[in-house]
Amino acid sequence: MPITHQLLAIFVALIWGTNFVFIELGLNDLPPFLFASLRFTFAALPLVFILPRPVVPWRYLMAYGFFIGFGQFGLLFWVMGSHISPGLASLVIQVQAVFTIVLAMMLFKETIRLPQILALIISFAGILLIAIQGNTDATPIGLAVILVAALSWAAGNLVVKRSGKVHIIAFLAWSSIFAVPPLALMSFYYEGPALIVHSVASAQWHAWAIVLWQTIGNTLVGYGLWNLLLQRHAAALVAPWALLVPVFGMAASSVFLDESMPWWKWVAATLIIAGLVLNLRSTQSTSTPANVN
Repeated sequence: MPITHQLLAIFVALIWGTNFVFIELGLNDLPPFLFASLRFTFAALPLVFILPRPVVPWRYLMAYGFFIGFGQFGLLFWVMGSHISPGLASLVIQVQAVFTIVLAMMLFKETIRLPQILALIISFAGILLIAIQGNTDATPIGLAVILVAALSWAAGNLVVKRSGKVHIIAFLAWSSIFAVPPLALMSFYYEGPALIVHSVASAQWHAWAIVLWQTIGNTLVGYGLWNLLLQRHAAALVAPWALLVPVFGMAASSVFLDESMPWWKWVAATLIIAGLVLNLRSTQSTSTPANVN
């Protein structure tokens, strides 16, 4: 990856890492599935009336909307409500890097070299340490749901890879249409009409500002740049960059939310960074592969 694309990957990791603080603050005013529904509603509207539908099969838009909207963020918002701390959520969900590379190998026949395997093992050791030392910061349900969210993120990555070169913002806007129905149904079933109406009516301006940031900053800018990188490089090269997300996420959670940072969190973060550095060094000479269409 050229240096400009590496800097873009770091920028995306910064947006996504600090975003866990905004999610936690937003959940103080909005229930999780309603929160996610609003985020993807505003990501779709009004852009779908401005941008033409990207030239991809409808099933790709539907799959991406479901995997990223409901599978990743719907579950992430729900589990952050009471089952896992923001800093640990930003860390554990990075198993998506492993899932993305494994799925790419299975579906797209992408190759992975021994140093990359070692890098992933080192990074996954950091995730394992979280599972062992999590205590009250991460319940078993929290870890299980985060792993499902990570798998959904990986599946979304592969949908983008399969879609080839498309207008990224249009792809995000049109796919967001298909994220809203399952999220809205879960909100209606799990949270109920009374809570939905009360939450919307009583939400303060800062809650709506957070929803707006979720839409513009995290979805359109963050995922727009991320998907752009996935279009131009092998998933095995792009996915490990997301391992920087928990570094920013844990630091932001500690500073702004006073989340405790015991020794094992620092060790886990160190392992993840070490794995990322090893992966980068092993792929510096790798040429950019063709897109899969």
